[in-house]
Amino acid sequence: MIAVTSALGMTAVLGGCGLGGDSGEVTLRLVAADYGDSASNSSRTYWDGLVKEYEAKHANVKVEVSVYSWNDVDRKVKEMVAAGKAPDMAQIGAYADYADAGKLYSTADVLSIPVEADFLEPLMDAGQVNHLQYGMPFAASTRVLFYNETLFREAGLTPPKDWSELAADAEALKERGVKYPFALPLGSEEAQAETMQWLLGGGGGYTDDIGTYTIDSTANVSTFTWLRDNLVDKELTGPVAPAELNRADAFAAFANGDVGMLNGHPTLMRQAAKKGVKFGTVAMPGRTGKAKSTMGVADWMTAFKQNGHREQIGDFLDFVYSEKNVLAFSREYDLLPVTNSASEAMEESTQDKALRPFLEELPLSTLYPVGNTSWAAVSADIKKRIGQAVAANGNPGALLGQLQAAATLAESGK
Repeated sequence: MIAVTSALGMTAVLGGCGLGGDSGEVTLRLVAADYGDSASNSSRTYWDGLVKEYEAKHANVKVEVSVYSWNDVDRKVKEMVAAGKAPDMAQIGAYADYADAGKLYSTADVLSIPVEADFLEPLMDAGQVNHLQYGMPFAASTRVLFYNETLFREAGLTPPKDWSELAADAEALKERGVKYPFALPLGSEEAQAETMQWLLGGGGGYTDDIGTYTIDSTANVSTFTWLRDNLVDKELTGPVAPAELNRADAFAAFANGDVGMLNGHPTLMRQAAKKGVKFGTVAMPGRTGKAKSTMGVADWMTAFKQNGHREQIGDFLDFVYSEKNVLAFSREYDLLPVTNSASEAMEESTQDKALRPFLEELPLSTLYPVGNTSWAAVSADIKKRIGQAVAANGNPGALLGQLQAAATLAESGK
């Protein structure tokens, strides 16, 4: 997941769609994911305010929003589509299977040209299936290395620039009794993200340049062998086995001062600051220096064809993607803007200074292969099994080979 998991499972009653009697009124249904971590900052509040403003200027359009947790939203939309009751819009984690089935409007079908052209280029590219853009990026994040400044200062350490320095720093932190010298969350919650960050640092990735899966490449096997031998086997990853450690638990441990280093996204800043943890961030180390590419994550807005409200959907989404609204959402949840205009505004604003390290990584980031219709299944398989690669007596080559075989089969549609 980009990379953010909600603690809420809030829902709203779904209303009908279509024309409202003789009034000519159209009701749009939007399914949205919750980015909040409490009732006070639920995405429900954001959407309520945005919809109220839009409806005040569009008397014949009503927008009904259902908000679900990230644990539920993709499943809910899948169930609605399967039942023949697709929403007009859905803000979800993957889109390619719907696009491949002909169920989605392309961005060119619904968005005005200025709005469509404003998306950041790497996000536009990631939103394509067969060279047409169907996924509209809605929120983005990148990863950097977080480190506990207090623990580093007490140990006389400097932030690592490559993997060998990272392992040495972790060893020094272990000697001082730090509970998690390096937190390595390869549990089922978001293991596909942690995995990808390490693969990129090792010169590999999930796919090659044309989108073919390369999960068991020599570079990837070497990366996981290094993790097993230099971090896990040396007990530098803490008391919880990586396969059992979820991202949310790793973040909570960092906010409690129990973690020396971990890969994190922008929301960890607020979480750590609330607990008074002093932290620093640096670019993710790679095998021999700064990683050539970091992982970018985007969540996607989609527009379904079923109800035929193309013009109304487009007008509403043009409003959603205005600079003001993109900035407001990004600032509320410590996420990165998906448009050039909002990104430039954030870069120039002193209010957003803390997000600049993440902004700098986004233009050159590598995203999940979400344009592959098989990605949802492949990602689920990685989350379920990747932790076994670094377990005691784990065999990275064999495990990655199994994941590769399953990915190839899934991509073939068999």
